[in-house]
Amino acid sequence: MGITDELKKQALGMSGKAVEKLMADEKRAMAIANAIGKVQRGKQALDRGQEELMKAFNFAPRSEFKSLGKQLSGLKRRLRELEEKLDGL
Repeated sequence: MGITDELKKQALGMSGKAVEKLMADEKRAMAIANAIGKVQRGKQALDRGQEELMKAFNFAPRSEFKSLGKQLSGLKRRLRELEEKLDGL
């Protein structure tokens, strides 16, 4: 085991102990959980707002770009297959 692995192991152990101490107090743990929940809800609201804004400006939402990217990948793969068949003829 190298020094890097040893340092990672020690850091993981220390961070685990820190989280353990942080979560030992039930009130503190609840406050942290509530804060994380608020952040997640805020991100969801931001994502919804972004989708609505993009629709208002007649831009495709991010989800459509992902879908189009997958379709484009499939088309590229199919094109390579067809090129290989043509090369074989």
